Amino acid sequence: MSKYSLPQDGGLRREGTPKDIIHRFEKIPTSIFEIESDGVEYIVSQIIKAITKHEAKNSKRLFALGLTTGRTPLGVYHELVRRHKSGEVSFKNVEVYSLDEFYPIKATEQQSRNFRIHDEFISQVDILPENIHIIDGSTPVEHISEYCIKYDRMARNIDLLVIGMGEHGQIGFNEPGSYAKSITRMVQLSYQSRKAQAGLFYGVEHTPKMAITMGISTVMSARHIILMAWGEDKADVVGKVVEGEATRLIPASLLQNHPSIEAVVDDPAADMLTVKKSPWLVGPCEWTPRMVRKAVVWLCETVKKPILKLTYQDYIENSLGEMLEAVQKSYHAINIEVFNDLQHTITGWPGGKPNADDTTRPVPSQPYPKRVIIFSPHPDDDVISMGGTFIRLVEQGHDVHVAYETSGNVAVHDDVVIQDLDTARELGLGDRVEEIRQVIATKKKGEPEPRALLDIKGAIRRAEARAAVRSFGLNPDTNAHFLNLPFYETGGIKKGQRTDKDIEIITNLLQQVKPHQIYLAGDLADPHGTHRVCTEAVLEALHRLKDAGEEWLSECVIWLYRGAWMEWEIGMVDMAVPLSPDELIKKRHAIYRHLSQKDIVPFPGDDSREFWQRAEERTQNTARLYDLLGMAEYQAIEVFVKMKI
Repeated sequence: MSKYSLPQDGGLRREGTPKDIIHRFEKIPTSIFEIESDGVEYIVSQIIKAITKHEAKNSKRLFALGLTTGRTPLGVYHELVRRHKSGEVSFKNVEVYSLDEFYPIKATEQQSRNFRIHDEFISQVDILPENIHIIDGSTPVEHISEYCIKYDRMARNIDLLVIGMGEHGQIGFNEPGSYAKSITRMVQLSYQSRKAQAGLFYGVEHTPKMAITMGISTVMSARHIILMAWGEDKADVVGKVVEGEATRLIPASLLQNHPSIEAVVDDPAADMLTVKKSPWLVGPCEWTPRMVRKAVVWLCETVKKPILKLTYQDYIENSLGEMLEAVQKSYHAINIEVFNDLQHTITGWPGGKPNADDTTRPVPSQPYPKRVIIFSPHPDDDVISMGGTFIRLVEQGHDVHVAYETSGNVAVHDDVVIQDLDTARELGLGDRVEEIRQVIATKKKGEPEPRALLDIKGAIRRAEARAAVRSFGLNPDTNAHFLNLPFYETGGIKKGQRTDKDIEIITNLLQQVKPHQIYLAGDLADPHGTHRVCTEAVLEALHRLKDAGEEWLSECVIWLYRGAWMEWEIGMVDMAVPLSPDELIKKRHAIYRHLSQKDIVPFPGDDSREFWQRAEERTQNTARLYDLLGMAEYQAIEVFVKMKI
């Protein structure tokens, strides 16, 4: 369960502020927790409280609990199991209903939407078999209508329904456009939904075209609903569902009409809510320098002016008069301070400029050269996300190491393997083409890939990573480290749990290098995704080393970068590294070395662009934002957030 969060700095003063004011923009009352695990503990406590209250009534009726499927509820499952094993709750008098299922599919298949409910929750608690009501994706097609009617009738007795939502506001498989009066039924999945699930099925062509889902009216019949969302990839839809208009185009927004509903989200998922995005519109704020910067950047975007052109009237007309009073400075002084603050984030020396006055620089000039570790969750995240900065660090003489945390083997297409082996055969370096063709032919849908095939795919990605760093002068034999963290090596899309073995591997490298700088993936999307698991493994290793009294940590600084999909808000940035047109090309060429990820991307999500295209648009857009705020105009900018150990 995710425990990683960004440092909080200022914001709405909740203490002493009436709840009606805090929630006044919300059409669904929303509780925001700093990290997912805190939100999970709250939800599980609410579930246990509801079960206990029901049992106290001595009702002959079982307590009916509805559970969502997918990745969002995994933390809830784990915490329910933990509380059950500690004796805090029993499920003997509880019946469970699931929200949806692919069709056709067997419950024993790992891709089954309900496989994890059984595997990670039901099989580990004392719920009775006759009280398990899981949608059956193997129901014969001629009996589907009758089955759905029967299931719908049973499911309209749910006491507490705990659900998540998709990035487009889907509830179960109620996709945009679903009717408010819809009932449990079979639905045809849109191409976008199938594409979003394609990673589970090794390609959209293998993804089911149909599904069975509770209807929106079935969901609305529950006595109480908890709507949960984790990670920044849900921030946009959370904003629309909680504060926007109720519309069939965003099915979860229709839940605004439920008489007893609450939303529970973590901090990243709340980013688009007014209380987080622009808390000064909600109530009194704590005006730290970082919060002042955030407000000024927001004001610039609102009135479409650079910082130094903002007027007193702009501040007053946009609810920032309270800020002027709180900081006791003129608007003009604030403009200059924020402009200088942002200007000082920009540096062409990410490792520090030797023998320079570093008073206003984001990185100290000493020591020089610095020892640096760049942690890359997959074998290409380093050059995709911060390739320009990586190149600068190497060219400016620092002792740079890159640690590839996972093998990335499952992201190599079978055709790439055959092509590479065919090349080796043509060069007279060996012939394993037919052998591996046979291995590929034995693959079974939903089962882990054969180890012999995974080993070759891992080797392909290692060679690509070595070529990428070699292209700009890093010695891959001494400074590229392939950690192959065990949690990743399941051979399938579903990964294992992070263990002490993963932490130990990272700890050994940290103690070997004793870095002055650490670069980490700061992605907050998908709390159970590879990037987040890798980052939390590094943070756990650092905490253990700190507890062990490692003195080198006192000089060590963590810099968080983002991936190809999202970027840090300008208001959060601590270091901005500008790239020239030539440096952008050099970065692109390093990304090109990852040939197995070029053109054929097995799991691209909704974005079909290649990684280099996503990365360049992201960094060029950041440069445009700096330009619009009144800074110098650059070709592209990579930005970082500083994190304390």
